[in-house]
This record gives sequence, structure tokens and C-alpha cells, in this order.
Amino acid sequence: MSTTAVLLDELAADRAEDPLPARLQEWAAVGRRELRRAGLLRGAAPLGTVIWAGGLSWGAQRGLAALHGAPASALLPAALLMAAGVALRAVLLAAGDAAAARGARTVRETLRGRLIETALLARGPARSDLDDAALVQAVDGEVGQLTEWLTDYLPARATMLFGSGLVLAAIASRSWFVALLVLAATPLLPANLKVIGLGTQTAVRAQLAAIRAHQAQLLDHLRGLPTLVGLGAHDRAAGSLAQHDREVAGRTEKVLRIAFLSTAWVELLITGTLAVVATYCGLVLLDYLDLPVVPDHMSLSAALFVLVLVPAYFAPARDLAASYHARARAAAAAGLLAQVLDAHRETVVPSTVVPPTRPARRTAAPPGACLEAVTVHHPGQDAPALDRVSVYLAPGRCLAVTGPSGAGKSTLLAVAAGLYAPDGGRALHLLHRLSVPADPGRVAWVGQPAHLLPGTLRENLLLARPTASDHDLLDAVASLGFEDLLAALPQGLDTPLGERGTGLSSGQSQQLALVRALLRDAPVLCLDEPTAHLDPEAERRVLSALRALARDRTVLLATHSPALLPLADHVITLDHGRAP
Repeated sequence: MSTTAVLLDELAADRAEDPLPARLQEWAAVGRRELRRAGLLRGAAPLGTVIWAGGLSWGAQRGLAALHGAPASALLPAALLMAAGVALRAVLLAAGDAAAARGARTVRETLRGRLIETALLARGPARSDLDDAALVQAVDGEVGQLTEWLTDYLPARATMLFGSGLVLAAIASRSWFVALLVLAATPLLPANLKVIGLGTQTAVRAQLAAIRAHQAQLLDHLRGLPTLVGLGAHDRAAGSLAQHDREVAGRTEKVLRIAFLSTAWVELLITGTLAVVATYCGLVLLDYLDLPVVPDHMSLSAALFVLVLVPAYFAPARDLAASYHARARAAAAAGLLAQVLDAHRETVVPSTVVPPTRPARRTAAPPGACLEAVTVHHPGQDAPALDRVSVYLAPGRCLAVTGPSGAGKSTLLAVAAGLYAPDGGRALHLLHRLSVPADPGRVAWVGQPAHLLPGTLRENLLLARPTASDHDLLDAVASLGFEDLLAALPQGLDTPLGERGTGLSSGQSQQLALVRALLRDAPVLCLDEPTAHLDPEAERRVLSALRALARDRTVLLATHSPALLPLADHVITLDHGRAP
């Protein structure tokens, strides 16, 4: 195995016992083609340097000839050759950077989509076990930490194989001994990087974890600021935040020291190798070298050519050393991202089987629902959320699920909707006398609280049916008896809503959620505590709308409220994940 291959294998560091590099490679697979193209283009860029060095050495030779009477115009071909080399290198590097940027963008967008899909299930209940600040930091900050690893570190393997090999061949064509010298120095690179990199990943992971904790604490303090001020505890809270800020600054300083140290070691090695080559060339040109086997003759043109190309040979290694810290940052970020992605990895239905979010086309009759000995285990909990639960619901009927908090009501609805894949048993929809896997594309979900996004009221309603006109929206509002909802809002459909529906009461938010369910026009309706935390008047209005909404639909209703039970054709009670 060549020393270059040894270097690459050492720096790859995809150890079988460490799952994180394997996860990183898995995430990068969607952009692998562009990233590989980036490595090849950057690896070809040293060809421009070789051409430029050839023009420089040729020009120096012709310049010496010009001192003895040769015309100055003899330097023009060499100058053109140098310009061509510079232009070729610039074009190849620009193309490689563009390909790396495209590949990294594809990976980031795909990974962010997976994170959001994990945190906020399409058409179903939002994940309640994820901290808001942790999720935002994962989607924005920690995914961004992968950028340099994607654009710089991953393509570097192909760059080193192609680029350094090309330069080494050019050096060997003029001096095999110089080529042997630079090749002998190559194995020292991984040794230095390994020593420096022992604590890099640990330091970076601690830094990212401190940043996540600091942002979570800041968000909690901002949400509770009125309470803190009212209790006179705002100064103490500010002091706690300042302490966390100093901790983050200290960890960041430690990471930067390690990064600078690793780069300095590589620069020292490259400078030492260049000094050895320069000393050899100088001794040969002065005819001071007389050793067995070692060549003792070299022209000025050849000496200049190899001296220029020695730094070019180590350039990919220098770039890799600079991006070695990016690999440590990516591995540390991957550990935090994996916590979010793996939280419900076994229970969430894979995104590949979830159909597009457009509303399902209504059929002549709604489907039935059937759960056969369904068992669900949530991560970190010993007792199952559902324990061999079997339910049959005929098409067009309503099933109410009651029980204490934590009995598994929301989990049962999510499994019946096709949002969670059970650990045991089957969830089926009965469609045209056929049993088919439960499909979220047939389901509209209404929970409490209603999840509204920042934007106008119209934009929130259009989430259910993007092609709906204002007439369709107003007709849906009126058909559920919510005309006074728009009348109470000064700007009607153009009323701006803040985060989580700020600006509306809980009753108004729930009314909008029911209107969205009507606009979706799905044949199966899942209602998860639709009247929880509502005052009696708001509950009465929502109950009246539910009667209209449940018509000609198969309905699964999870509730504590006795007022909703008359809607149901069947009622079951869950107790610790078990049904009678």
C-alpha cells in the first residue's frame, strides 16, 4: 500500500466501533455524486499549477539565454503558457467549489426535512418530547456545522489521490530523488493529525452541547420574563445566563486553540520538507554534493520546476488539515442530531411510505379502521404505550377513546391514522371491502392545542387546501357556523397571527383547526382532545361544529369530556395501554 493510501485511510477514520461516521456517510449519500465531482475537479486543478511551473522554468531558461543575445520575444511563449496554467487552475477550482456547494445544499435540505418530519408529524400530533430550542439549534445551527465537512473534507480524498499524484508524477519526471524526498515525508502527516485530533471531537461536542443548553435557557427565560420580573428574580436569571455565556466562550476558545495547533503542525512539516528539497537543489547546482546513488546534476530549470511544485504536492494535505477540524465539528454535531432523529426512530412511519400532503380524494363511502393486537413501545419507557389492543370501527362510524392521561389515547389515534408504525400487530383501513395498510393520506387530524403558524389567517387555512379560493374558505367557515369568528377579527382573512396563533383565543384557534379539517375533506377524522382547555361556551360551539364535521366520515375521538361521548357509536376505555 502506498504512503498516500495510508494517509487517506488514517484520515478517513471511519472506525467500525464508532457509529457516528457511518451516520454522516449515510446522510451525505444524497449529495455524493456532486461531492465526488468536486473532488475530481479540485484534484485536476494542480494540472494548471504544473503547466504554470513548466512555463516558469522554461521562461527562466529562455531568460538566461536572452542575457547572451537571444531576442526578448523568446519569453512570450513561456508567458502564455504560465497564463494558460493560471486560467485552467481557476476554472477547475471554481467548477469544483460550485459542485461541492450543490452537493452540500442537497444534504442539508434533506437532513433538515428529516428533522422537521421527525419533530412535527405530517397531519398529526406534534412531538411533545422535543425542546423547542434544541430543535431549532438542530435544524439551523447543527446542520450548518456539516457544511465545511461536506464541501472541504469529503472531496479531499479524491483531491489527494488525483491532485497529489499528478504533481508527484510531474516532479518525478524532472528529479526522481526529490519525488522520493517528498514521498518520504508524507506518512508523517497522519501521525501529527492523529495526535492533535484525539481531543478535538470531545471539545467540539462539549461546545455544541453548551451552545444548545445556553439557547434553551435563554428561550425559557424570555418566555418567563414577566414572571421573573414580577418575582424580582430577573437579576439572578441574568447572572445565570452570563455564567452560561462565559462557559460557551471558554469552550469556543479551547476549540480554536486546537484548530490552530493542528494547522501549525502541518505547516511546520511542509516547511521542513521544502527546506530539505531547497538545500538539496542548492548543493547540486553549486556542485557541492557528492554522495553515492544520490543524483549530483540538475539544471536551473529543473530545480526551479521542482521547488515550485513541492508546495503544490502538499497543498491538498494542507487543505485537508484545515478541514480536519470541520470533520470533528461534523462528528460532534452528528451526535446531537442523532438524538433528535433517533428519538422515535422505531415508531414513526418512514417518510418514504407517507403520500403527498394534498387532501385525499373523497370516495363514495369512508373507510373503516381496524387495529389487530397492536403493541407500541415508546423509547425510554418500560411499560408499553399500547399493549395488544384490538379495535374494529365500521365505515362511517365514530369511536370514542377515553381513559386517564397517559393511558395511550393519542398513541392509539396516531397508529390508526398510519402516523406511527406499531412494534407489534397491524393497523388497517377497510376500503371497498379490502384491508389495506393505514394511510395518513386519508386522515384529517384535529388536536388541542391547534397548531397555527405565523402568517395570516388565510395562509393557515390554505395549508389544508392550497388551491382554495377566498369563497371556498368563507363557505367552509360558514358551514361550521363560525361566521362570527371572522366578524370579530378586524382584518378578516388577512388577520395576522403570531407564533402558535398569538392574537386568537384558544376557542378561536380550535375553530380554525376544525375549518382546516373540513377543507382537507379527508374521509377519516382523528380528534385528539378537541375541546380540552376550552370554556363552556367555546366547547358548545366546537361540539356543534363537530356534529357537522363528523357527518359522512369515519371518526376516532380521544377525549376526557363527557359532552363529546354522545357523538360516538362506540366507546372504549384505555387503562395503561390496555383495552377491555
